[in-house]
Order: sequence, then structure tokens, then C-alpha cells
Amino acid sequence: MSALHEFKAELFRTLGHPIRLKILELLRTGEKTVSEIQHDLNIEASSVSQQLAVMRRGQLVDTRKSGTNVFYSVRDPLIFDLMDIARKIFENQVANMNSLLHEEERERT
Repeated sequence: MSALHEFKAELFRTLGHPIRLKILELLRTGEKTVSEIQHDLNIEASSVSQQLAVMRRGQLVDTRKSGTNVFYSVRDPLIFDLMDIARKIFENQVANMNSLLHEEERERT
């Protein structure tokens, strides 16, 4: 397997958790602390820290320390393009499923 395939697989593994995706969506507007993320998601700080650690290892987020606060930000904003494309794929699948359901309803009547 090539280094590129390994990188892609690791990237998608790192993205493969709903809380991590929610955190990335929050970071879309700029850097945040664990406390801010915890408040916005209404989950335990330990869960936020655990997910941020995974994203740090996967090099999706960077940190900046200011006093006692650690601020997290997205390392490469292109990740948002990937997330937007995933949303479009989801919307297309939902639209296709709705189309099939409407077609089935028409066939029944």
C-alpha cells in the first residue's frame, strides 16, 4: 500500500467519529478552548479532551497556549471542503431515497 493510501485511511479513521466531526464544525468559526467546545456540545470535558487528542495525533488540529488556556484550531482548512462534500453526498443520497419512496407511492396508487 502506498504512503498516500495509508494517509487517506488514517485521515478517514480520524474523521470517523460523530463528536470529532461536531468539534471540527465548531472550529470552523475559529479557535476554541476545551471549555468552549464542552459548553457548545454539552458533553463532558474528558470526552472533548479525548477526541481532541485523537485529532491532534491525526494532525487535524493545532494548539496554542495562552496563560492557562489551550486553544484548538484546525490545521488545514481544506478539511472543511471535505466535510462539505460529505454533506452534499449525504443530501444526494437522501434525495435519491425520497425519489424512490415517491415513485413507490405513485405505483401503489
